[in-house]
Amino acid sequence: MKQHEVRVHKSEENLAREDQLAWKIAEVATDPVEITPEVTDMVINRIIDNAAVATASLTRGPVVAARSQALSQPTSTGGQGATVFGPSLDRRVTPEWAAWANGVAVRELDYHDTFLAAEYSHPGDNIPPILAVAQHASRNGRDLVRGIVTGYEIQIDLAKAISLHAHKIDHVAHLGPSAAAGIGTLLGLDAETIFQAIGQALHTTTATRQSRKGEISTWKAHAPAFAGKMAVESVDRAMRGQTSPTPIYEGEDGVIAWLLDGPDAKYSVPLPEAGEAKRAILDSYTKEHSAEYQAQAWIDLARKLHNEHPELAAEGAADQIESIVIHTSHHTHFVIGSGANDPQKYDPKASRETLDHSIPYIFAVALQDGTWNHEKSYAPERAARPDTVKLWQKITTEEDPEWTRRYHSLDPAEKAFGGRVEITMKDGSKLVDEIAVADAHPLGARPFARAQYVEKFRTLAEHVLEAEEIERFLNLVQRLPELTADEILGLSVVARPGLLASVPTPKGLF
Repeated sequence: MKQHEVRVHKSEENLAREDQLAWKIAEVATDPVEITPEVTDMVINRIIDNAAVATASLTRGPVVAARSQALSQPTSTGGQGATVFGPSLDRRVTPEWAAWANGVAVRELDYHDTFLAAEYSHPGDNIPPILAVAQHASRNGRDLVRGIVTGYEIQIDLAKAISLHAHKIDHVAHLGPSAAAGIGTLLGLDAETIFQAIGQALHTTTATRQSRKGEISTWKAHAPAFAGKMAVESVDRAMRGQTSPTPIYEGEDGVIAWLLDGPDAKYSVPLPEAGEAKRAILDSYTKEHSAEYQAQAWIDLARKLHNEHPELAAEGAADQIESIVIHTSHHTHFVIGSGANDPQKYDPKASRETLDHSIPYIFAVALQDGTWNHEKSYAPERAARPDTVKLWQKITTEEDPEWTRRYHSLDPAEKAFGGRVEITMKDGSKLVDEIAVADAHPLGARPFARAQYVEKFRTLAEHVLEAEEIERFLNLVQRLPELTADEILGLSVVARPGLLASVPTPKGLF
């Protein structure tokens, strides 16, 4: 990897295009380096993972709304259109609207892959826009793999170097450029076109993090889908010769100067050198549980404590517990813990989106139930259960400098997203335990491999798809590198008869 030093430049400095970060990203996107077998295998895993969580969300409100919007858009004249999760495979829409609908479906349950460093990300959000363009533009499986690998590489490399959340900018500001770069690789575009698309995608996808603060709304699922949609549109405009604000990152009125660290900022962004394999997807990790990633390890620890200390979940246990303190990283404490100072994180009537960003709630339910379910664990009646509410109010978080250090460590063997829990009983006794990474993490107790991705898909699709459809999709996706352009159109799922019609379709402008 080569480190690229990035800083703000005054207009009179006239920073050369070749020295701009957006151009350097475009050069990575145009590098014809081959994809390694293990990276290809992981791409397949992540397409399965995305399809699993999208399938499970097909009847949820945000997904129904986004799908109905997409299905209102006729297929454009420039290609054969793209498929949408749920309807028949011959129902096509324009690629930007397919990216929108499928992006919301993938993100709705907060249940797919993650990468955490200076910034957080769900790099699987790159797949819906890149796949939609692949279908529309008649690209084959090899092209699709190459595009997705670039999308992962760029988003993860940006997340390693540039913090957005420190300035309350939503993390999808890294997704717009990465998806645009991935589409550029997919289509074999030149560096100039990709450069312009990256600038436009970034310019249109910077927004505040209020979407993940306080009472979290349904926009949380739409935000990455919007970034993907903007990436598709940005590529389209750039292909038509339209240009973007330049330099988008380094300009004196650009993103870094006014939205991030300011005019004196300096970043060191790692990017693969020419001819170096793109391997960043291997640094990411998926979720076993439907909850914000920092909650994954805590669900696993709560499950362990439930099994090893059944007295903690017995009837009346909430009355015997004085307090539960979770010592963890800065991010976990301030974003999903009590350090956020969000009263909504302790509100039994809070939205599902809020509860999956509340570690006090998640730990309470997982400790009592010894399991986690993407529907039952968030049900209003579950959140309102009196003994749960009583226990929930006794759980707080505190930042621990050592866990913060490990969270930011660049050493994969040391990087951790867990912490230490101290449970104090009213009789004065104390139970202490800790966990570093989730069980499904590559270094965890039960790392995910192909079998676990397939099982996750089967489990979530069981009541949504016909058995034949489950097998059709799994057989197809596992042949990804050899798929023809026609077969790429099959990388979607068709809901069982009557399912989509069983939920009302909201009306809008079109």
